[in-house]
Amino acid sequence: MSLRLRLTAIVPILTILLSVIPAPAPAAVCSGHFVNPITDVCWDCLFPLTLGSIPLFTGSEPDAPNPASPICLCPAPPPLFIRPGLEVGFWEPVRLEDVTARPFCFPNLGGIDIPVGIGAPTQARAITSESDNNTGYHVHWYIYPVMYWLELLTDFLCLEEASFDIGYITELDPTWNDDQLSEIEFPDTYLFDNPIATAACAVDCVGASLTGQANPALFWCAGCQGTMYPVEGHIVGENSQVNGSLLAGERLAFKLHRLLLADGTMGDAAVCQKYPMPIMDKRQYRFQMVNPTSVPAPIANLTCPAIGVGSILWETGRVVPAVGEDLGFLIWRKRNCCSF
Repeated sequence: MSLRLRLTAIVPILTILLSVIPAPAPAAVCSGHFVNPITDVCWDCLFPLTLGSIPLFTGSEPDAPNPASPICLCPAPPPLFIRPGLEVGFWEPVRLEDVTARPFCFPNLGGIDIPVGIGAPTQARAITSESDNNTGYHVHWYIYPVMYWLELLTDFLCLEEASFDIGYITELDPTWNDDQLSEIEFPDTYLFDNPIATAACAVDCVGASLTGQANPALFWCAGCQGTMYPVEGHIVGENSQVNGSLLAGERLAFKLHRLLLADGTMGDAAVCQKYPMPIMDKRQYRFQMVNPTSVPAPIANLTCPAIGVGSILWETGRVVPAVGEDLGFLIWRKRNCCSF
């Protein structure tokens, strides 16, 4: 048989085989955009602004507790030793978080992939399981003191003065994707990762939905997002991507407090200086979605909700392939301080 005859016989067979073999799925693409401090930041979340317990400017969001007195006294270097001031309370945008199922994907850096070559370039838990509705997320924690950069309130000494930086990447943390290593790091997981402790989080969810804030006494709960334990990126029983992403971001904040990498900035103890807060007070933070979209929520007080507040009323249409499926959050932190 000549070569031409052989090819004539083989080509139809190859055509049939190629028609029945499915084409490979397109590679997942990291999505996102740089956060515009003018258009993407909901500046209404700065409020309430208080002087002691006296509200100067109110806002649509509930406030965290403030010191009662508008007058404060803080230590000072000689020869003064004591310096009086006014106790002010406000909300400051100071951190950003990426929450993504794609390792080394950075939505808040414009949706770029930065494979560093070490850590966890691929993780089975970064894939959603349709059978048990479990998902794994990686989280990146950025230092982002945007009010200081924009020189807002330049004479106001309470603003955090820092430069932009990436403070924590969970792909480089072996405990973030391993239940057993996480339990070694947080042995109290055995006390709070059980049906009885988890059931209390339903009460926390109801309280957060009614008041706009979760109960700080139930510190192991994340309100309507679930439970802080285990302190890792594996989300069990996720009911929506937004809710699961919020829980992963809240868990990282909870972890950084336990590791003393995040401070307390609210209440009487924070008036003169930040202080160690190993058990995070959930009332100290608000999460505003800035990726894939920063469009304000249809309900005013849900654009930057506190930890534990349910996402069901504002999450619809925010995470779809048309706008992106990698999430970014701007973190607002409650600040009480003595302004001299």
